[in-house]
Amino acid sequence: MPAPERLPAPGVTDPGDIEELLTEGELTVVGRIREASNAVLLCTVTRGGTSTECVYKPVKGERPLWDFPDGNLARREVAAYLVSRATGWDLVPATVLRDGPYGEGMVQQWIASAGPEGDSPEGALLALVEGEEAGDGWKPVALAEVGEGRTALLVHADDPRLRRLSVLDAVINNGDRKGGHLLPAPDGRLYGIDHGVTFHSEDKLRTLLWGWAGEPLTDEARDTLTRLAADLAEGAPLATRLAELITTAELAAVRDRVAHLLSTGTHPHPSGQWPAIPWPPV
Repeated sequence: MPAPERLPAPGVTDPGDIEELLTEGELTVVGRIREASNAVLLCTVTRGGTSTECVYKPVKGERPLWDFPDGNLARREVAAYLVSRATGWDLVPATVLRDGPYGEGMVQQWIASAGPEGDSPEGALLALVEGEEAGDGWKPVALAEVGEGRTALLVHADDPRLRRLSVLDAVINNGDRKGGHLLPAPDGRLYGIDHGVTFHSEDKLRTLLWGWAGEPLTDEARDTLTRLAADLAEGAPLATRLAELITTAELAAVRDRVAHLLSTGTHPHPSGQWPAIPWPPV
C-alpha cells in the first residue's frame, strides 16, 4: 500500500510531549513498509484527542546480525535518539521503546520529508558529478561506477546540518549512513533515521558523509562534544539511560569515541578495517 503523507502531531512540537504521545498513546497498525529488511510497521498513535503517524519496529521482526550479537536494533535506535537529544541538535526523530501489538519495539515519530531540496543537482544533499572536482558547495566522497565503463564523483552538500550529522554518526558509530536515511523536512530541518546498527564497541563507521574527513571540527561541535562527555560520565542521567539499552562495553566505547574526537579535534578518517561506504549507498 502507498505510504501515507508524513505529518507531525497537530499542536505537538515539544520533544517531551511527542515522546509522551508515542509512549502512552494507543498504537494502531495501518500498513507495512515491505521493502525494509526488517519488520517496519506504519501506525497511528492516539492519546487524549491527539493523533499522529509513527513507525513501529518490533523486536520480533528483526533479523539476527552476526556482527551485532548483543542487544537488538530497537534499543540501539532509542539510544541514538537519546544521544541526539543530548547534543541539542535533535537530528533523530523522537523515538521511544514500548510494548506494541507485536511485543516490545521502538516507536518513532513519522517525519514529513520534503524530498530532494529542489529539482537540480545543486538543490540536493547528494549528487553524482562528472570530473574529479566536487565544485563549490560540495564535498567529495568517492568515485562511483555509473555504467558502460564510466565513473562519476559522488559528492554531498557542504551543509552544516550534514556536518552535525557526521559528528553524531562518529559518536554513535553508525554502520549504515545511507542517502535514503536522510530526511530533509519541510521546515528546513534535517533528520537521520535507521540507527539499528550503531554503538558497536569496534569501529564500524560506514557513511556517505566522509567529505570532512581530517578537517578540524567546528567550534560548535567541540562545545557540543564537551557537554556530551559530561553527560556520559558514570551516574549522569544520559549514561544511566544508555546503560539500559546498550552493553557496558558499548557505553565505554561511546565515551572513548567522544574523548578521541575532542583529543584530535578533527573529523575521523575511514579506519580501513571495513568498507567505508555502506552498500547499497542509497
